[in-house]
Formats: sequence, C-alpha cells, structure tokens
Amino acid sequence: MVMVAAVAAAGGALGAAPPSAGVLLVANKGDQTLGIIDPVAGRQVAAVKQSGVTGHEVIASPDGRFAYVPIYGDAGVGRPGSDGRAVDVIDIAARRRVATIDLGRAERPHCPMFGRDGRLYVTTETTETVTVIDPRTREVVERLPTGQPESHMLVLTRDGKRAYTSNVHAGTVSAIDLEAKKVLAVIPVSKMAQRIALSVDDRLVFTADQTEPRLAVIDTATNQLRQWVALPGIAYGTATTPDGRHLVMALIKNNQVGLLDLGSLQVVKTLDVPKAPQMVVVRPDGRAAYVSCDASGQVAEIALPDFKLTRLIDAGPTADGLAWASAP
Repeated sequence: MVMVAAVAAAGGALGAAPPSAGVLLVANKGDQTLGIIDPVAGRQVAAVKQSGVTGHEVIASPDGRFAYVPIYGDAGVGRPGSDGRAVDVIDIAARRRVATIDLGRAERPHCPMFGRDGRLYVTTETTETVTVIDPRTREVVERLPTGQPESHMLVLTRDGKRAYTSNVHAGTVSAIDLEAKKVLAVIPVSKMAQRIALSVDDRLVFTADQTEPRLAVIDTATNQLRQWVALPGIAYGTATTPDGRHLVMALIKNNQVGLLDLGSLQVVKTLDVPKAPQMVVVRPDGRAAYVSCDASGQVAEIALPDFKLTRLIDAGPTADGLAWASAP
C-alpha cells in the first residue's frame, strides 16, 4: 500500500499522471463552490460560488463548455432540512455562473448525468423522479418515475435505453425504461445503498451495501441481483476504467481506495488516502483516477493502470462530487 505520509514528505507529488486535455471539477460542499482543478499543475485554479446551499454533485456538458451543479439543500439524504429546487450552469472557461435553472418545485436535485440524447438527467429525490432538462433551452422537459424514495444517484446506459437509480434508505435500485418512461424493476439490495456505477458494456450495475462490506452486482439483462462480492471495507463511490477491466472503489471507512478486477471479481489492490474518500472519477484516457476526500478537502490522484497514488490536490472544504470536463 502507498502511505499518505510518503506523499506529504515528497511535497505532495510522486510524479503526476500524464497530462490530458481537460479539467477536473469538484463540488466543494463546505464553501458552496464549484472548484476547477488544473490536472497538469495539480491545483485548484478557481472556485465559483454556487447560487444556494449546497451542490453535492457536478457534471460537464459533452462539449466541455459548461458545468451543471444541482443545488440539493442543507441536509444529508433522508434527513430534515431545506430542499433545493435549482441547477446552476457554470461557464468553465469564464469561471462564472451564467444561469440557474429553476425546476419549479423543491425536490432535492442531486446526481446529474448527460444522456446519449444530449439531455441532462437529474435525480430529484423527494418527488421520486428523475428530472430531464433540455440544456439548449435550460428548461425541464420531462419527469421520469423511479418508484422509490430517496433516488440519490444515477447511471445511464450507453445505448440510451435505460436509467438505474440507487435509492438510499429504501436499499433498492430502480431500472427505468427511458423510451417507455416507466419503471421496469425495483431490485432489492440491502437496508441501505448509496452510489452506483455501470460496466462499459452496459451489462452490469454495481452498488455497495452500506451496512456490510460487500458489492452488489446486478445483471441488466434480467434486472436481478447476480451476486455479491466481498470487499475489505464498505465502499462508497465507484467508477469503471474505460477499458472495462477494473472498478475503482472508495472504501470510505478504511480510508482507502480499492481496485476490483472485473474479470475475476476479486479485489486485487488497495492504497491509503486521506480520511473519508467519497467520489471516484476516471479520466477518459484511462491514465488516472481521482478520488475526493471529504475530511481533508483534497483530491487523491491515482495513476492507472499501475494504481499508485501520485499526489494530493488541495480542493475546497468537504470536497465531494467530481466530474471530468474535456477541453472544448
């Protein structure tokens, strides 16, 4: 394992991952900003103030021009507090907020994803829906049912036909037919689920049990739980590598990141990172993974495929959601 202390002693870097055309985006919950990180320089170069309290997640438009930050509210999932009703639009190059999309009702918008159709899909928890936005008009055009409360995170299949949501305290995953606009199945997982990921071939969905150290593997052909994978600790955010060979996992209570071989479904490597790793995003070129570390306000950069911690990048307080924005 690679120790964080070794990185700090080396001045914060152990030979950064090779450059890639784009920037890393991070939702800093502690100061309600969107951080823009230069991955070559290894530093946050801007912090754009959000319109409300607070955005947990972020996504970049396919052309890399804009970032979209749903304004969730001031509480954790399932907890009492304010309910957000908007999505901020931030011009990445100009480093400023250019619009705020009003969803028309308070519903805790959370996880944003762009579909194959170019539309923006956002989980809206309190109304048990996924809200669909036309990014050209910046208006809500559709609402899709999830059939479950607390639909927190979302993945969209690359063929554009289905969505899958993880429903936190329901402990389920909803499979949604995007064309028919209906729930195909509600898949029981555990007493509590959280984040969700999809294999690059659309065949498998992954979500981690939040009560036991295990990963649920769901078959998208049957929309049923296929098997459980034992983990060294409870996982939170996960992301597949572009070659489809591995799943990178934030092991939140172990303060580690794990690497799961998707061929054998065995954990093959772990490494230490700062406390409370949250979200994982893998660069499109497959050369690096980034993991937000909530407690330290840092992002751990992990070189792939050798799976080594290369440096810690200072972000903002309570760093959470991550996204990669390719250069326009």
